[in-house]
Amino acid sequence: MKNWSIRKRTIFINVLLFVVLFLLIDFNKSQIRPLVNKMPIANELAGCFPNFIAALLISLALINAIRSKSFKASRFVSWGAALLVFIILTLEEFVPMWGASTHFDLLDIIASGLGAALAILIFELLNGQSAKKEK
Repeated sequence: MKNWSIRKRTIFINVLLFVVLFLLIDFNKSQIRPLVNKMPIANELAGCFPNFIAALLISLALINAIRSKSFKASRFVSWGAALLVFIILTLEEFVPMWGASTHFDLLDIIASGLGAALAILIFELLNGQSAKKEK
């Protein structure tokens, strides 16, 4: 019964993360980008926001699934998952696979790296809190 409860929670959180991802990207595209179109720095930030939020939320979804399994190599696998997301999003900049990227942008790669790094930081913070609870 406990395993089913953990699975349901993991699935719910991951579905929620993907819904939030698509809502944020759509909101950025339809509301934020037109609003900051004439502001150079804000426009650049809004332009690379989808890469940042995709790296963050997709990495968190993978990390969430990994943490639900609670095994010894979860740190290594979680870091690897975030790195894999970063690599895939970086490759997407060079060779567009899903049509999300229309041209190469170094800021998109940096944003993807920051999103994946933030996901790792969140993982480490969650691991630190769960380690404190166990003591």
